[in-house]
Amino acid sequence: MAESSGGAAPRKLGDDRLLKELETIHRTRHETLLHGSDDALATHTQRLRELEDEYLRRHPERAPASGRTREGARARTPGES
Repeated sequence: MAESSGGAAPRKLGDDRLLKELETIHRTRHETLLHGSDDALATHTQRLRELEDEYLRRHPERAPASGRTREGARARTPGES
């Protein structure tokens, strides 16, 4: 397995900590994209990928909410999110 780009290796995180790190990295993504250096963005992208890959590894059978699928999105009424 590749070396982690920062922080604890995702496989070593407990479920609660993994989710907390995912929440944090998603919250900071936009700011990093707009104002981070190229190196900061690359590091952020790598860490985001590591955390998301670990989440998907642990939850391969996760069921997407119906509104998050193409069919569900088409069924929404205007203004509904």
